Amino acid sequence: MILELIKADITTIKADAIVNAANSSLLGGGGVDGAIHRKGGKAILNACVAIRNKQGQCKTGNAVITTAGNLTAKYVIHTVGPVWNGESEKNNALLADCYRNSLILAIENNVKTIAFPNISTGIYHFPKDKAAEIAIRTVSDFDQKEKIEKVIFVCFDDENYELYLQKLGK
Repeated sequence: MILELIKADITTIKADAIVNAANSSLLGGGGVDGAIHRKGGKAILNACVAIRNKQGQCKTGNAVITTAGNLTAKYVIHTVGPVWNGESEKNNALLADCYRNSLILAIENNVKTIAFPNISTGIYHFPKDKAAEIAIRTVSDFDQKEKIEKVIFVCFDDENYELYLQKLGK
């Protein structure tokens, strides 16, 4: 598996799947979630509504997959990151679950390239340095990584980009 780091808007990334830092409602929101829903169009919202009607809200750490609508990707994998409420092993484990469960869904849907945003570091206030460390470690340690050709970490802001550069040793 190749790990790539770029500073960009995740909605413009060419990958089989992009990951959405969603909220549990799956109905769109601010930040990455809002941008993906706006640019992807109604097909994403309709798919999310169908998932909610079937299973209810998406729980923290879990992931679901939908069409990517008008985006260049084929799929959007929606995962719900934890809200930071202070240091806890539970928060760390839930964030790792976001990455792991997204990768599992990717493999189940024959995704070879997947792009991740900085999950939980916006409005959910997860410390960016800790989140970067968890993301990189979880993806690097994923036990089926040979089934994914490339993981792209997409940073929207300079701070996350610099943290990932340091942690990836680039």
